[in-house]
Amino acid sequence: MLKKVFASAVFGVEASTITVEVNVDKGVGYHLVGLPDNAIKESNYRIAAALQNNGYRIPGKKITINMAPADLRKEGSAYDLTLAIGILSASNQIKAENLEDYLIMGELSLDGSLQPFKGALPIAVKAREEGFKNIILPIQNAKEAAIVDDLNVFGVENIMQVINHFDNGEPLEQTIINTREEFFKNLDFPEFDFADVKGQESIKRCMEIAAAGGHNIILIGPPGSGKTMLAKRLPSILPPMTLHEALETTKIHSVVGRVKAHTGLMAQRPFRSPHHTISNVALVGGGSYPQPGEISLSHNGVLFLDELPEFKREVLEVMRQPLEDREVTISRAKFTVTYPSSFMLVASMNPSPSGYFNDPDAPITSSPAEMQRYMGKISGPLLDRIDIHIEVTPVPFEKLSDERTGESSVDIRKRVTKAREKQTHRFKGLENIHYNAQMNTKQIRTYCKLEEASLQLLKSAMERLNLSARAYDRILKVSRTIADLEGSNDILGAHISEAIQYRSLDRDGWLG
Repeated sequence: MLKKVFASAVFGVEASTITVEVNVDKGVGYHLVGLPDNAIKESNYRIAAALQNNGYRIPGKKITINMAPADLRKEGSAYDLTLAIGILSASNQIKAENLEDYLIMGELSLDGSLQPFKGALPIAVKAREEGFKNIILPIQNAKEAAIVDDLNVFGVENIMQVINHFDNGEPLEQTIINTREEFFKNLDFPEFDFADVKGQESIKRCMEIAAAGGHNIILIGPPGSGKTMLAKRLPSILPPMTLHEALETTKIHSVVGRVKAHTGLMAQRPFRSPHHTISNVALVGGGSYPQPGEISLSHNGVLFLDELPEFKREVLEVMRQPLEDREVTISRAKFTVTYPSSFMLVASMNPSPSGYFNDPDAPITSSPAEMQRYMGKISGPLLDRIDIHIEVTPVPFEKLSDERTGESSVDIRKRVTKAREKQTHRFKGLENIHYNAQMNTKQIRTYCKLEEASLQLLKSAMERLNLSARAYDRILKVSRTIADLEGSNDILGAHISEAIQYRSLDRDGWLG
């Protein structure tokens, strides 16, 4: 007897429906076809033990299972439940009248209990698109899948619940989430707050500008000046994620199994801080069966690279194109996968190998050759893609011992959100452009027009600092954001001169 059960395979951040055809016939043998990987090939041992421990069995007949489409590679252990229900149904051990209405997935333990799997959200999205009414999956994945409306999500703990549902008509408990309520409930502020930072007013100002326009930023300063402390607080002043952004971000984290079971929808912007020993595949994504990298996991959030020159040069170079295109395309001989990667890059570095550059009181100084080698690890094209360069100086004792608290993240966030709303209104007719940092050359010419005096100021700065054409665009973008923060429609000379200050790595004496 032939039975069809439906499952799904995740490919990139999208899912494809898989039809599992189970045929039980006279003879002996167990044949699993349709490009399954080793985890799926081993499933018959898990299924046999799970069924036996729950009073059922794999029949001693010829069982042929095809996972269609047969030319698409399937991987992972999430098909155990699909295969088990297909075998029970095809061998008439259970009645399953309306299997075609269900998408069924889950990994089986030997006692019949279910383990969670990766990619529940893209699978649920695809199930709704394909017209499935119900989805059965492990209870740990239920909240994540229940984000998708118009789909009945049933989280189960044991295979017996599924068997009793089909065989005896026992109802399964539906997981229902009010996505909007859940989302807005979790929009609280992160644990790190700018109120904890003593002094560093100019750096806080820089962070506010970076957050308001979505600009990349690099902090340069000696050890202990507070670079990491400031970077960790940046997500607390970014505007809250929209529902669309939250869904997009959760989808990527779902594919790599990083969504917490009790949260469902991610409401906080991601903050990723990989170690400098990271490989280029781990950073941008890839592998023989591609997975998203750190730049995609920080989509709609912040990617923090601490001690930038310690990263391998080729690792930093692979990031150049995704920084510009805001997506990364991984190509293999048989397929191509595109992951979104619209993130804010925050980098920090010491000004020299010893950490103390141009400091006469420093215990150690570096030779010019050492300085050149250290700074040479970061290429000019990468630095050009970072809009704001700022020097961080150590906080004097008087400021550290000051009892007064600084301005809180909540207050800064209000100004940032107001500036972002101005930008959203400005770019509402443009697709994929929501804030100033995303503007291309054409939009810069349209929205960053300068009066004559400002133009002359910028011209003389460009010539004196020997800035590239890309740096020219960066200065205009940053000055547009400074104007937005002040509520000004025009870019004034003061906005231009402040933006020029934030290109400190372009000055003589840094990179020669």
